[in-house]
Amino acid sequence: MEQHKRYQYLEAMGIQTWQPRQAPPRPAAGQAPVMEAAASGSPRGTDSAIAAMDWSELEATIKSCTRCALHTQRTQAVPGVGHRQADWLIIGEAPGADEDKQGEPFVGRAGKLLDQMLLAIGLKREEVYITNIVKCRPPGNRDPKPEEAAACENYLRRQVNLIQPKIILAVGRIAAHNLLKTDQRVGALRGKRFEYADTGIPVVITYHPAYLLRSPGEKRKAWQDLLLARRVMDDSH
Repeated sequence: MEQHKRYQYLEAMGIQTWQPRQAPPRPAAGQAPVMEAAASGSPRGTDSAIAAMDWSELEATIKSCTRCALHTQRTQAVPGVGHRQADWLIIGEAPGADEDKQGEPFVGRAGKLLDQMLLAIGLKREEVYITNIVKCRPPGNRDPKPEEAAACENYLRRQVNLIQPKIILAVGRIAAHNLLKTDQRVGALRGKRFEYADTGIPVVITYHPAYLLRSPGEKRKAWQDLLLARRVMDDSH
């Protein structure tokens, strides 16, 4: 039965004949020094305060955030969801309409495809942590502006520090550009191992599930990215 389900997940990714190996057991999360955030003179709280927040404080601060104009049109902010000591951290762009209503990232059609992508490499949604570069929905689902991403940057840095993931999977152009501080297209960033800021945490880039829904012919490339991420993850042990 499990093998049959796995083939269904692979079929959703456009891969019908390859059976991925069993995911290795997740090790206990280790301790790491606190990663300090750069000061930016934010209007709500200090960045040094954010760098010291626990999960409850951080999520409450995100949900009440007024750092940029996006808060004026949101239904609710979307901090993230999942295992708070996950080996895998999945980072997307920004909440969409469904996410803004439900308060959880990747819950629409793109979210369902992301779940299938993770299952194809042996991961359940609840085993990873999922968040976005920007925590509030941009109006009309437009791309987040640089100043909006900057307003959320220290929230993300604190999430990374709290989780201490073994790997970051960046899905889509906005995530890749903000995590790597680059403007290269996703196609040029695929197939490589990067690191996030000064943490040493490996980063692998792939296409956003929403893009794959529009361009299903690219699913095979996304599958290759997932296999690369799995290899990078295995090599990090």
